[in-house]
Amino acid sequence: MDALSYKTKFANKATANKEWLLVDAENEVVGRLATKVAMLLRGKHKPSYTPHADAGSNVIIINAEKVRFTGKKFTDKEYIRYTGYQGGQRFATPKEVMAKKPQDILSHAIHGMLPKGRLGRTLNTNIRIFVGTEHGHEAQQPKKVDLSKIK
Repeated sequence: MDALSYKTKFANKATANKEWLLVDAENEVVGRLATKVAMLLRGKHKPSYTPHADAGSNVIIINAEKVRFTGKKFTDKEYIRYTGYQGGQRFATPKEVMAKKPQDILSHAIHGMLPKGRLGRTLNTNIRIFVGTEHGHEAQQPKKVDLSKIK
């Protein structure tokens, strides 16, 4: 047997074959949408998946304001952040965040599902979240993704 014929091939920046994908978030549950998008960002849907490299796709999400929460999470869940000053801990419910910046809900959920460290920060730059159906990435010719077919 030739040992070279069984050599494992890893994807890198040059061989990643990145593509642009369009995801419609209308009537999608936040957590379930975030897991599927995180998988697309990592590249786990590709046969050339490499855990330590950015070999995933660039993802565009439209209709971010039309996502939904199950149960009472829309009013009871709390997002906590800290300003850095004494007494600077701030709380916000999804209802309050949705009124000001609806894209932050998806951004926060997806960020939590990506790896922590350098790779996660790099993957976080591959996502674009838009309120409404308009996005400025028609030149990239994104492929529309049906989330119901992704497991």
